[in-house]
Amino acid sequence: MISLVFVMLWHRRGQAVTLALLGLLAVTAAVAAPAYLIAVDRAVAAGQIATAAPDELGLVASAVQNERVATEDDTGPPSPPEQDGLQFGDVATALIALPGFTYVYSAEYWVIGIDPNPANAGLLVYRQDVCAHLRILTGRCLAAEGDVLLGEHTAQRLSLKAGDSVELRSALPSPDPKRKIWLPDGKPRRLLIAGTYRAAEPNAGYWGARGYFTATPETGPGEPIFTTAVTQQTMDHGQITLAMDGRAGPAALNPDRLGQLRADLQKLEQSTADVGMAVKIDTGMTALLDRIDVGQTSTRPLVPVLAVPLILLACFTIFLTVGYGLEGRQGELAVVALRGSRWWTRWWLAAGESLVAVLAGALCGCLTGQLLVDAIAAIVFPDGGVPSAWTSLRYAPLAAGAALLSVMLAQRRQLVGSVAALLRRNPATADGRWAIAGEVLAVLLAVAASVQLVLSQGSLTGVGLFAPAILMLALGLLTARASLPLISRYAVRALHRGRLGVALAGLQLARRPGAGRLFALLVATVAVTGYATCAVDTATTGRAVEATLGTGAARVLTVQTAQPQQLLAAVRRIDPDGDFAMAVTRLPPGTTADEAPGLAVDSTRLAAVAAWPGDGPGPDEVAGRLRPELPAPPEFPGPDIAVDVAASGLVPGTKGLRLQVSVSALNGIGDAVIELGELQNRAATYRQKIEVCQEGCRIDGIGFARTGTSRITAEVTLKGLRATAPDRKVWPVTRLADPNSWRASPEVRVAQAPDGLRITFDESISASPLVWIKPASTPDPIPVAVAGARPTGDVISGLDAKPMLTTDAGTLPVVPQVGRRAVMVDLEYADRTTMNAGLSTTPQIWLNTTAPPDILDRVSAEGLTVVADVRADRIRQRLDQQGPALALWFHVLTGVLAVLLGAGALVLAAAVDRRRRVEDLSALRNQGLRPGPAGQAMLWTYPALVAVAVVIGLLVGALAWLVTGWALPLAGPNPPDLPLPAWPRITVLLTVGAAVLLTLTAVAVATGRNLRRRVTRRGPL
Repeated sequence: MISLVFVMLWHRRGQAVTLALLGLLAVTAAVAAPAYLIAVDRAVAAGQIATAAPDELGLVASAVQNERVATEDDTGPPSPPEQDGLQFGDVATALIALPGFTYVYSAEYWVIGIDPNPANAGLLVYRQDVCAHLRILTGRCLAAEGDVLLGEHTAQRLSLKAGDSVELRSALPSPDPKRKIWLPDGKPRRLLIAGTYRAAEPNAGYWGARGYFTATPETGPGEPIFTTAVTQQTMDHGQITLAMDGRAGPAALNPDRLGQLRADLQKLEQSTADVGMAVKIDTGMTALLDRIDVGQTSTRPLVPVLAVPLILLACFTIFLTVGYGLEGRQGELAVVALRGSRWWTRWWLAAGESLVAVLAGALCGCLTGQLLVDAIAAIVFPDGGVPSAWTSLRYAPLAAGAALLSVMLAQRRQLVGSVAALLRRNPATADGRWAIAGEVLAVLLAVAASVQLVLSQGSLTGVGLFAPAILMLALGLLTARASLPLISRYAVRALHRGRLGVALAGLQLARRPGAGRLFALLVATVAVTGYATCAVDTATTGRAVEATLGTGAARVLTVQTAQPQQLLAAVRRIDPDGDFAMAVTRLPPGTTADEAPGLAVDSTRLAAVAAWPGDGPGPDEVAGRLRPELPAPPEFPGPDIAVDVAASGLVPGTKGLRLQVSVSALNGIGDAVIELGELQNRAATYRQKIEVCQEGCRIDGIGFARTGTSRITAEVTLKGLRATAPDRKVWPVTRLADPNSWRASPEVRVAQAPDGLRITFDESISASPLVWIKPASTPDPIPVAVAGARPTGDVISGLDAKPMLTTDAGTLPVVPQVGRRAVMVDLEYADRTTMNAGLSTTPQIWLNTTAPPDILDRVSAEGLTVVADVRADRIRQRLDQQGPALALWFHVLTGVLAVLLGAGALVLAAAVDRRRRVEDLSALRNQGLRPGPAGQAMLWTYPALVAVAVVIGLLVGALAWLVTGWALPLAGPNPPDLPLPAWPRITVLLTVGAAVLLTLTAVAVATGRNLRRRVTRRGPL
């Protein structure tokens, strides 16, 4: 019997090969999904490691010790216990035990004496093998005791050079928080400047996360003073920080042993806790491992969500093709049944041929699935490496079992059917009760899975994971049942109109028992491909939005501490024409948790620089609303000002007022609030020298502060303002009499007086400790563009973190970089509104793609230190290497495999139908049917089926995406608050549909060309 089955296989080897290929595809999909997950996990880990910050690729064990030996004259802190040193040594030994790490020893403490500014201290550092990582510019590297190396910028700033000597002494910060200076903590020592250096690679792994080259206002330019170990130890010092920097190498960061690395780090932290708090372990590796875990977790729902429909599609294809094949063998099976063969003989002769073919394909699929994923992994993410494990094969038996079960289900009628049923020329249709029950069950499962997905809020677990697969299968079956009667009607109408070729093609489709299932299969095939296209393209455009709108501009430079006016003036000097740069700062966080974050921008450059959403008002329109035309602010040209004031109704001690003036430097170096003195009940002139106004200032406001506890009933007349320019020229008195040129607080009344501007404080309304009158150039309230809910009470936090009244300037879909719930104001107008802004919150310079290559040098020339340089294209590259983007390559593979399944089903269906269709059309030819209609019926039957199936399949895929696509974590588990697209581009979807249509049509035409020649030749057949 076995030999007979193999003879049957050889006789119908075309069908056997097709069945084997379908079995191969089913098992390939089952093996490829977990294998791809393993490969993606490695790629995610490799990508995160490649883009990790220096502190995430290593760890630092440090201990602060006081090495000064106590003497009678020594008033310093006592020496620490001996065990502290032992503890550091113990942890150092534990560090060395970590496999795959390299270590660098360092010691450092603060010194003064090289910089005349007592607020700046230098860091005296010994670092193991430092000369190999420095570029010596002048002099030589460290060679003897007493040698030090200075950074090039430090040497230039202090006019020092190689060969000079400096006197240094250890230092400690002042204990008085109001005095930000350094105090001596040791005896001075004269040292020789051996040379000047520049760090060859400041961000190299050798430097770890020490931050040696980061400038801060308290420590100077960020260039340590390097010396030898002997010099550092013999110099009188107290506290010293000892550290061991461990840098993880490829062996430690191997994607296959990250779990062991986490366990080693936890063990090290525990050992540190056991020996006490003297040794501190700092590492960002835990955050890196957490980020890798999050990235890997976000990929795991994306692969099965299309692997499941692909496996179901493969099983359905096997079910369909086996059923088609058995239709051609019913005569053989009827003879076997008629001879009274035993059931196992009948079973083996009926099912053996298909089972052997599918089993052979399944065995090959185990190897093919793994090799296919290995090839894709080597091409798509080569940095991740190819996993060596074959654990993905654990799902191969399940897929093979499903494929074999599909074979048995397809043959159930032939195995148990009567001889009469097997001898029927027209087999039973698909309208039986079991077929209808199966379709109803599929629909109910699709509804249940979709409802569960909604109720679980998009959790792709349990039945929800199968929702897309079941939904596409159910919709395919329903559309097949609904479409074939329509095709039949169309064929009948074509027959009445004399279009015989079209009529015969339509009738063959509508009345063939297996045509409905073939149509459902093709619809499901195209739906899976369309669903994969929706996921891939939606995620692609989403990453583009995240990289552009999420960054804010093509390039964003974050600078260190700067006042808003300083930042604004510096950027305008860097780019005077407003072509490529824009000053931006965040508004301080509000006092309530529900207050939306804010962004202050130089709106005159908004259209030229900022990334902007496609919907909503344009950047030019928004800029015009944020910056309405206002009068020019009052200005004066020099640092010496004099204000003429007359007052009455004041009582010193109880009802007094102090005069203040808020100014901003015209050159952008800063702003200030200056007290001019306490007002007297007479006319007087109040003078003051304002350091920030060396090149002129504008007046932001004139303030009056109460000096007593009682309410004020007084009248003040501002008569004018005089200023002395740098050339000592005295400017004339500026009259302040026009009340329309000022905006007053509600607590005061402003009116014109014969000799100036009269300000009246009424006891009934004046209870504020400080009131301001501001120039009309100050927007009050300030225009604000809002994304999301409007601010409560139309108030937001200003640059000084105090409430700022706003007025509506329009609604935005999103504020670039901040999100869909945020506000945007003009930076200059916000600075005018604020009396004393202080330092900016996250000062930034946004740049477009036309920014010059030397932009960093230009920024440094303005006295700004860049601490972060973020580029939208690099963000896009990083997003393309994260878990969701990598996982979606499996969707591309799924789409290709689905089309192959559809093509295979077409080939086998055409092969099985060949004999029957040739007999039918040949009989009609013998009855006089012309060759043309006969050829059309033979050639275009399946292409027409493909055309209809592709159109409906794309609609089914789009509908399935509408119902379930929102649940896919395309942007990771924590998507940004940005308007990410929910739908693919229609052009992309149509392009993929056209490609699928051309592919399947080509297969369908190829299968019908030979048949067309056979039925169109002349003479009886």
